[in-house]
Amino acid sequence: MLLDILMLAVGLAMILFGANWLTDGGSGVAKRFGLSELVIGLTIVAFGTSAPELVISVMSAIKGSAGLAIGNVVGSNTFNVLMIIGVVAMARPIKVEKGIMTNEIPLVVLASIALLACANGHMLDGASVDIVTRVDGILLLLFFAIFMRYTFSIAKDSTAAQNTAMEVPPAKEDNKSAAPMSVWKACAMIAAGLAGLVWGGDIFVDSASSLARSMGVSDAIIGLTIVAAGTSLPELATSVVAAIKGRPGLAVGNVIGSCLFNIFFVLGVSAVIRPLPFGTIDNTDLLVMTGAALLFWLFGWVIKHRTITRIEGAMLVACYIAYTAYLIANA
Repeated sequence: MLLDILMLAVGLAMILFGANWLTDGGSGVAKRFGLSELVIGLTIVAFGTSAPELVISVMSAIKGSAGLAIGNVVGSNTFNVLMIIGVVAMARPIKVEKGIMTNEIPLVVLASIALLACANGHMLDGASVDIVTRVDGILLLLFFAIFMRYTFSIAKDSTAAQNTAMEVPPAKEDNKSAAPMSVWKACAMIAAGLAGLVWGGDIFVDSASSLARSMGVSDAIIGLTIVAAGTSLPELATSVVAAIKGRPGLAVGNVIGSCLFNIFFVLGVSAVIRPLPFGTIDNTDLLVMTGAALLFWLFGWVIKHRTITRIEGAMLVACYIAYTAYLIANA
């Protein structure tokens, strides 16, 4: 048990260092190529920090552990919105861009509803087993391709806007700012950050799971809580570091991109490899995931115009704690 605790600390340290390097490298790429930090967050950072979910879900599908594959995605998305956005907002209130509220967050809600529909085949079309079929997996991958096309169009628009802005002579005070990070250095920091995040996340999950089993916690609870939270630690660390450094676009883009990546790509690839029955993952878990996305949208759009306050962040964290308590109580 002492070795597990030590490895838990080592994994967490690697995740934190990796998050810092990834944030700086991603921001450097954004500045060098004139891309918005939101675009970098939706792509490079989101994909990199979702690598643990991809590896675990794909390996679970190959080994026939469908419940772990789906539970990892559902639990990770719930953790992403409730805990990560909540903790980031508590550290620093998040000002959310209008485009995110009207485009990206509704897409997360729709992706969650799509997964909820797959889990209710017995009610919708009389299916004997609720399952994510290979056809469903292919459709999810097609939606992922559409999302990527949309993201690249954002990148193109932001680059054009940057080029237009460059036509205006810079003020003298701009010369005092630090020189942009070189492309090679930025790429090296991104690679090192991703390696630290993935390796640290793997160490953390293994040691946390070993500790949980030694304390008599069931595999189902491990899948929905420890594994899901552990594989989401890269997103948490990256988003918190980005928010502290005053880069909310990177923090929010990371969470949204990770949620969409998890459902469209991770589950899509896993289901194509082997159809995934939902098993013990029920409507409660899926409704919490969908409700979390809706709550994020409501807090940002309706209650306080495009700002997630510290109080709202605390409410999101409280919701996750209540959900985890429910899972443990009903284990």
